[in-house]
Amino acid sequence: MNYPTNKQALITGASSGIGKATALTFAKAGINLALVSRSPEKLEAVAVAARLTGVKAEAYPLDLAKLDQVRSRISAIAAEFGPIDILVNNAGMGYTGFLADIPLADWQQVFDLNVTSVLQCIQGVLPQMRDRGGTIINVVSIAGSQVFPNWGAYCASKFALLALSKTLAIEERQHGIRVTAICPGSVNTPIWDTETVQANFDRTAMLTPEIVAESILHTVQLPSSAVIEELTLMSNAGVL
Repeated sequence: MNYPTNKQALITGASSGIGKATALTFAKAGINLALVSRSPEKLEAVAVAARLTGVKAEAYPLDLAKLDQVRSRISAIAAEFGPIDILVNNAGMGYTGFLADIPLADWQQVFDLNVTSVLQCIQGVLPQMRDRGGTIINVVSIAGSQVFPNWGAYCASKFALLALSKTLAIEERQHGIRVTAICPGSVNTPIWDTETVQANFDRTAMLTPEIVAESILHTVQLPSSAVIEELTLMSNAGVL
């Protein structure tokens, strides 16, 4: 079951990992794409690959850490690209470190990107989306419902994002907007290679971005009368 090609999605963090996989999976399903990331070259490469399926795909470089710009830029993207039916908030960061030692600036950085930028993206599309209904997918984490030592800041931000998702679902239901929190276990993405994450896991046993992307597609393809409010997706190996 595929959406007609007039459905349009905005995906953040679309240049790699889950965001890239979701973009390409959506493209194969005939969904037009507004792609957001802070990496222009990688983002354009994803857009080019998506266009090969016949959909409209545009790259919009944007650093979501610059919070004072996010809401207005997302609103402008939605106005330029056309009405957004699906918002996938995928961009985020990992962080490891004991709570006793975390600098305040690092704590704030985690919450700015993992929670506040998501709120700003939502606020950027909501006025338009309320006129036609739509689906908002927030990529949370299993860390939004379970805690792990040395991951305190990350877990706290994901608990907050899950609460944001559940509250938004209740508030926007009257406008025909569905909200889904996707909560995967560990996924083999570039997040494990970032400077803020120090962890040693068997990445071959993790979920792949493509598996998560297929689950996201399934949630948006449900009839409008149904919603998956929260989906926990784990590797059968049990990693995290």
